[in-house]
Parts: sequence; C-alpha cells; structure tokens
Amino acid sequence: MPENTVTTPLAPMEPEDVVDAFAYIQALQARDIDTAGAVADETGAELHRLLLDVAARVFSPDTAADNHDGEPCAHSFLAAALGRLLLELLCHGVCLANAPGVARTIILFTDNVLTEDHGDVAAVLRQLEAAGMRQAMEAYPAHHRTTA
Repeated sequence: MPENTVTTPLAPMEPEDVVDAFAYIQALQARDIDTAGAVADETGAELHRLLLDVAARVFSPDTAADNHDGEPCAHSFLAAALGRLLLELLCHGVCLANAPGVARTIILFTDNVLTEDHGDVAAVLRQLEAAGMRQAMEAYPAHHRTTA
C-alpha cells in the first residue's frame, strides 16, 4: 500500500482481476449468494487480494479530494488518511479480513460516501468497475487482444 495515496498513483489491476473482483462485489450487493460463492470458488485464495486492490482504488482516490486548484489541501490529507485507515482495517481487522467482509465494506462505503442520499449503489459499482477496466486495458493492452 502506498505511503501517500494523494501523490502516489496505484498500479493498474489486470483486466481479469477487475472482472473477478467486481463480479463478487456486485453479486454480494445484489444478495446473489450463489453467484458470489461461485466467483469465490473459481477465484480461490486470490479473491482477498483482488478485493483489497479494489478497496484501495475506491477508498483512496475517492477520499483524496483537492482544493479545486489541483493542489492537495488540509482536507484532502485528512480524507486520504481515512482511506488508508479503512484499508488498514481491511488488511488486518479480524472481522473484516475475509472476502465477504472486504466486499461488504466496499459496498457500504459506496452506499454511504459515493452515492447521494443512498442512491443506486449497483450503478456506482458498475462505474467503478468500468473505470478500473479502462485503466487495466490501458496498462495491459495485450490482454484486450487475447480476451476480446
């Protein structure tokens, strides 16, 4: 995890990782336990790392706002610290350290922070997935040619 998420960009996830992580998160958000279980079985132990990668991208960039002049302000550092704290809890917290705990934390964060008045969480998760996939495809263009 980067020391300063305000200034250190995260390395892109691989396209397949984006698909797997968001398939799991969206299945849990829709309360589709069968699909979530199938994704978890298929992804295996790697799922936890993938969900932490998504959490890093959801919490840190979205909490690291600037003062609209392109420069971080006091609030952006406080918000980035909150994002790092959430990630720390997910990485080392006893009750949050499993895949469902991480995914539910992403869903709750999306619901409480990234949507207005508890709007369409599924739509915001799809937007986050699309943004992650764009970044992944730019970073790993060979995957696009082999998976398309």
